[in-house]
Amino acid sequence: MPIAGDIFGRWKRGRRRLKLENVRLLAPCQPANIWAIGLNYKAHALEGGHEIPSTPLVFVKATTALTGPDHPIIIPSAAPNEVDYEGELVMVIGRRCRNVTEAHALEYVLGYTCGNDVSARDAQRQSLVRGKSFDTFAPLGPWIETELDPASCQIRTRLNGETMQNSNTNDLIFNVQQLIRYLSSSITLMPGSVIMTGTPSGVGSRRKPPVFLKADDVIEVEIAGIGTLRNSLLNETQTA
Repeated sequence: MPIAGDIFGRWKRGRRRLKLENVRLLAPCQPANIWAIGLNYKAHALEGGHEIPSTPLVFVKATTALTGPDHPIIIPSAAPNEVDYEGELVMVIGRRCRNVTEAHALEYVLGYTCGNDVSARDAQRQSLVRGKSFDTFAPLGPWIETELDPASCQIRTRLNGETMQNSNTNDLIFNVQQLIRYLSSSITLMPGSVIMTGTPSGVGSRRKPPVFLKADDVIEVEIAGIGTLRNSLLNETQTA
C-alpha cells in the first residue's frame, strides 16, 4: 500500500493497493550521507590479518553511488578488474541526532535494509573513497524494515546462487547502538542518512584464488527479517 507524505516526517497510508510485480522498486531512500564502517565483523578482520579495531573505522561513500534493487551494478572502465562484493546490514536514520547515548540510539533509527558496499579493490588501494564510490557501488533495498532486532540477524551473500558470505550480526564488533553513539558524538546524523554497518568474512578479495565480479554475474544480499537485495552486473561499455 503506497503512502503519501514524508516518511521522515508526516505521512499517511494511501487507499490504493499495489502489487510488487507491477512496480519497479527504487532505492528505499535518498541518503543525506552514506556512512560506512570498515572491519566491523570479527571474522572479516581476522581473514584479512588485521587486529580487532578499538574504535569504529569510518569512511564515506558518495551519494551518487546509490542504486536500487534489480538495478545493474556497473563495472567501471576505469577500474574493471577487482570489483568485489560486501553484503551489509544498513540502518536508516529517522530523525536528526547529535550526541546520542547507546540507551536511546534505537529511537533515532527509522529501520533497516540490505546493502552492498561494492568496492574496486585496486582503486581502493590508491584512494579508499574513490574505490568505494563509483556510480552504482551502493545498492540498497529492497525496502526499509521497521520491525527488526539488529542484534542477531542472519546475513548471506550469494554470487550466481553460490553462498559466499554466511554470518550473523552477532559477530559485529561495534553494534548498531555503539555506532550511532560514536558517529553522533562528532557528526550530526540527518534524517535519511544511512550507516552501512560492515561486512562479514567471505569477500572475494580474500578468497584463494580471489573471486571478483564480472559482467552478467548476479549478486544477492539476504538478511533474515528484511529480504533480498538482488543486482546484476554490467560492463560500463554495455551501457553506452
